[in-house]
Amino acid sequence: MSTDRRRIVLFDLFGVIARHQRPGALEKMAAHCHTSLDAFTTAYWTHRPPYDAGRHTASAYWTDVLHALSRPADADTVEELRLTDIDSWSRVDERMVTYVRNLRDRAKVALLSNIPADHADVFLAAQSWLHDLDHVAFSGKIQAAKPDPAAFQHCVTALHAAPADFLFVDDREENVRAARAVGMDGHIFSGQEELAGVIDAWLPANGYSPDSTTPPGSSHR
Repeated sequence: MSTDRRRIVLFDLFGVIARHQRPGALEKMAAHCHTSLDAFTTAYWTHRPPYDAGRHTASAYWTDVLHALSRPADADTVEELRLTDIDSWSRVDERMVTYVRNLRDRAKVALLSNIPADHADVFLAAQSWLHDLDHVAFSGKIQAAKPDPAAFQHCVTALHAAPADFLFVDDREENVRAARAVGMDGHIFSGQEELAGVIDAWLPANGYSPDSTTPPGSSHR
């Protein structure tokens, strides 16, 4: 692992800093479509990957879902489902938000999340702390979703770093495996206390200032 000032903690969003989907949201959307929860859930996730990766618009995604359920895809229904869906992914863990913000005193902090572009716009508007991070990569914006190596490579390039400069934190094992495959360190998130210990051990003991241009151990001349 590198020990210079570029040490970067790269966070997943949902299941780490933000909450997973609001309980009851899928049931609410299924009822709006007059279909069973099982049928709706299957259609919802089956058509999700190209939406997450920015290859389908919200309208195209919801049209695919509704057609899979043999339901009409009128504009009002699509918009109602879209807004309900966005709201269902809107909650954050305030303790983790505080932890992530404070971590910037010791490391660069970035975010890599699988989230559609229209969801990302709403999240960015509602969560001002995101603008304090060193980089934010939303799959719908960068057109690559985890575990695609291109999603991780985007972060490496954007931060002018090397894969070994990163510790990637995600609650999904397959995403952590993918990060490790491109050369990053990885940690499967299970709670803030455990994560804090992992990060404490991973960061150099002397630390650095994220805004400094001088690596630890160097001095201005």
